[in-house]
This record gives sequence, structure tokens and C-alpha cells, in this order.
Amino acid sequence: MNKRVAIEIPEEMYRRISLYGDLIGLDADDYATMALARHLEDLQDAAAAEAAMKRIRSGEDRVLSSQEFWRGLDD
Repeated sequence: MNKRVAIEIPEEMYRRISLYGDLIGLDADDYATMALARHLEDLQDAAAAEAAMKRIRSGEDRVLSSQEFWRGLDD
């Protein structure tokens, strides 16, 4: 189920959202939704990367060279 969220944004931001939306055939609402979804994905990716770095720093995981990674996979 979709939910509606109303936000107040500066006029210039709305103009940019409308402009970029027009370029790809979306209205301002759909373009803003797409931009927000992409931003949330970026935040999730950054959190996953930070968690991976924490595991590497703690010794729980280790970094492999490309040679180590591919060794034995070509057999």
C-alpha cells in the first residue's frame, strides 16, 4: 500500500525536480519519489559498506587479493 507524504520544499528545488522529471518523462511527484528511493538505496549501501569495514577492522573478515579470490575457481 502506498502512502502519501506532503513536504514543503523551496521553489528552486521544485523547479529542478520538474525540469529533471520532464527530461525523463516523469511528473514532479514521480521524479521526487525516484530520487528519494535512490537516496535511500545509497544510504543502505553506505551502511553495508561501513558494517563490512567494521568486520574487516575487527578481524572477523579479511580482504583477499584478486589472485586469492580467483585461485581454484578456474579449475
